[in-house]
Amino acid sequence: MSTRQHRILVVDDEPDIEHLVLQRMRREIRRGDYIFEFAGNGVEALERLSKRDDVDMVVSDINMPHMDGLTLLEQIPKVDPSVKSVIVSAYGDMKNIRTAMNRGAFDFVTKPIDFEDLRVTIDRTLEHLEMLREALASRDKLVAIQHELGVASQMQQSILPKVFPKTDHLSLHASMTPARDVGGDFYDFVPLTDGKIGMTIADVSDKGVPAALFMMSSRTMLKGSAIGLSEPQEVLAEVNDLLETDNTTAMFVTVLYAVYDPRSGELTYASGGHDPPIVVRSDGTVEVQPNTGGIALGIAPGFKFSQNTVQLQPGDRVAMFTDGVTEAARADEEQFGLARLQETLAAIGAGDAEDLTAAVLDAVHEFVSDAPQSDDITFLSFCRH
Repeated sequence: MSTRQHRILVVDDEPDIEHLVLQRMRREIRRGDYIFEFAGNGVEALERLSKRDDVDMVVSDINMPHMDGLTLLEQIPKVDPSVKSVIVSAYGDMKNIRTAMNRGAFDFVTKPIDFEDLRVTIDRTLEHLEMLREALASRDKLVAIQHELGVASQMQQSILPKVFPKTDHLSLHASMTPARDVGGDFYDFVPLTDGKIGMTIADVSDKGVPAALFMMSSRTMLKGSAIGLSEPQEVLAEVNDLLETDNTTAMFVTVLYAVYDPRSGELTYASGGHDPPIVVRSDGTVEVQPNTGGIALGIAPGFKFSQNTVQLQPGDRVAMFTDGVTEAARADEEQFGLARLQETLAAIGAGDAEDLTAAVLDAVHEFVSDAPQSDDITFLSFCRH
């Protein structure tokens, strides 16, 4: 992200929000990362935006007097189309969240505000904004489509989480290594109620800029549905219907979505045309979990997805991956394969999720050696400690 200061306008009618933001973000303010301004409603926010042209981002509540956050989202592009918006919504308010996304919100956070989540969301939004500005600034200088694809790849990478949960009881880590062209792999995780964690890994059909854009839409819809629905099969069903609507490009995405419950140690997952997870037990036993039989998302509306639950014990680890891992090929076209992935997982000693991810990716890269990469390589690992 750019080293220059970013000006953020916080729009909320709560009287304590200004003091709270300035207190919880004081380190970033002292470092000169952020400059915060505040408005009590949408009308005040538009007045501030019209008076200055250096606001990068708006963080707005939904329910406010005079002009609410959803109306504000419609008006912001008329004042400054370059401003990115993040909406603050009540937990599980999928109707307003979906409306906000349709009106141009880049992302959302839920109340009560988790300031660590807000920091990550702000950084991700601003990083995406910088990539867009770079693309616009470079537009007239581009002499080859490859440069455009490189910028699109950076934009794609910018929305992937880079900070992962790690406690005494669990750890999660993921990595996406893009191929030479822009692809559509992505991963994400979502903190849920009762300490649960939703985690997903996905692969959009095709490559190039259209795949990257479809990937961004899919990720946003998955995150929103995960907040509003508790069962993985329900999440995939809702996202499938949303993606299928107005899908004129006929693109689709394979998805594996899982929810971990720390109280029971259960991992419940549903697959939309994606490889099932692999569980590595604490004694090194490798178990490929049953496939739940779902179809890729975005093709057929009204599909009823199924889910499965596996019990995790302390020391157990979970591997989720795209076909870029198993189909990574050497120069002689031999693929890494599922069997070799299982052997690699069985041979990995103790460690957290980051160690597991690194070991698998090292094994894949060592196997393919200097052969060109033909697909995104994405891997997500989860450990119960």
